[in-house]
Amino acid sequence: MSRLSLAPLLLAVTLMSGCATHEVDFQGEGAGVVGAGAGVTAVVETPSVGLPGQDAADDPVVWAGVGPVTVMGTPTPGLVVGTDKKAGLYVYGLDGAVLQFLPEGLLNNVDAVEGLSLAGRPQLLLGASDRTPGRTGVSLYLFDPAGTGQNGIRPWGAITTDVVEPYGFCFARLGTEVHAILVGHEGEVRQFVLTVGADGAPVSREVRRFEIGTISEGCAADPETSALYLTEENVGLWRYGLDPASGDARILVQPIAPGILVADAEGLTTIADATGRYLIGSSQGDSTFPVWKIDGAAPAYVGRFVVQAGVIDGVTGTDGLAAWSGAIGQFPDGLVVVQDDINDVGNQNFKYIDWRDIRTALGIR
Repeated sequence: MSRLSLAPLLLAVTLMSGCATHEVDFQGEGAGVVGAGAGVTAVVETPSVGLPGQDAADDPVVWAGVGPVTVMGTPTPGLVVGTDKKAGLYVYGLDGAVLQFLPEGLLNNVDAVEGLSLAGRPQLLLGASDRTPGRTGVSLYLFDPAGTGQNGIRPWGAITTDVVEPYGFCFARLGTEVHAILVGHEGEVRQFVLTVGADGAPVSREVRRFEIGTISEGCAADPETSALYLTEENVGLWRYGLDPASGDARILVQPIAPGILVADAEGLTTIADATGRYLIGSSQGDSTFPVWKIDGAAPAYVGRFVVQAGVIDGVTGTDGLAAWSGAIGQFPDGLVVVQDDINDVGNQNFKYIDWRDIRTALGIR
């Protein structure tokens, strides 16, 4: 999640209606395949997620407030929240240690946004696509940044939907409105506006629905340009308008192509610094991370990086990833967190990479 200001859309989208064809998941070209890219190393990692052999760790979100916060009695300058898609949500500190676990079921993608208050107290809102039988939709959670003691993330209701298998998810701020975007496994997109009801419960209002076309998951909003980026796993990276009035108009930013974006095209995140605003993707098929600069007239491809082995093992097969813009703990210019499909010890986990290292590796100045 990035702290970005709001401005009008700079790039007009062209109308390209998504087809209704669906297909099965791409199986990849082999576990651990790593393509060419600028090399960086992770500096922090979390404990393993799930049971041995499980495909469990999936997607993280990163957040920091204006000062340290307290999670279950532990002060921390920021949070990383990651999904265990077999069991629930993990909350980590910036040292990778587990601060809290919520046994919330089959949660797939997670995001966080500020902008809602409850009983006069500003809250951090978290949402996760939920595939738990009997409650499929988006599960919602709150965290009180000013809370003390055993303060932690707590459940706050849900968004119900007709999507059979919720998959990708992201939040966005449009003016004073908090928008939630859900992506179904088969490419169904549902966009909601969230508010707080008189009883303190969440109220959701659907404001847009459309079809991407085939299996999709990655979701990232850039309110600065009113853009919504979505990955269609075996097709490529799409740019839609974030404003619901833009309907299903879209531009294909990057088709699946060797050396840039290899299927499965998976997670997406944005990050901003003094040099500009960037979109980072996960090219799962060759374990690389393509980067685009997104604050110009059109997204511009910058290059891609790989997370190599150092003191911490390298990263392969990443599904979800997230970033934070600006200072967060020991990361003065920003932090990128990625899921690692094949960990060297134990099961899958999450790895932390300093944005300065990525920027240097890609020659961003």
